[in-house]
Amino acid sequence: EVQLQASGGGLVQGRGSLRLSCAASGFTLDDYDIGWFRQAPGKEREGVSSINIRYGSTYYADSVKDRFTISSDNVKNTVYLQMNSLKPEDTAVYYCAARPEGSHWSILAWYEYDYWGQGTQVTVSS
Repeated sequence: EVQLQASGGGLVQGRGSLRLSCAASGFTLDDYDIGWFRQAPGKEREGVSSINIRYGSTYYADSVKDRFTISSDNVKNTVYLQMNSLKPEDTAVYYCAARPEGSHWSILAWYEYDYWGQGTQVTVSS
């Protein structure tokens, strides 16, 4: 059974950092695209960053490029999202999700993902 568990959220001051973790079980990371998505109150869910581990490809939304870094640890079967220079507008519930690797559809489109973890709240104060 494919399972994802997100953790690492919290309250941080602006310009601070957090590292989110997405622990995967029931599948091998190489066989899936793993994405991070977020949803702020009253807003649509949006893609933040995704990784195709098989080919080492990473993708970022323009709003987080150069501030966030996605990475993976295949031994721990975990994907990380290092978030630096956080801004109040980064405040949201963050989710990790997985879809089988090889899809030709947008890797940052949340509706293309099949499996979801529970969210973790990130709050950035000004």
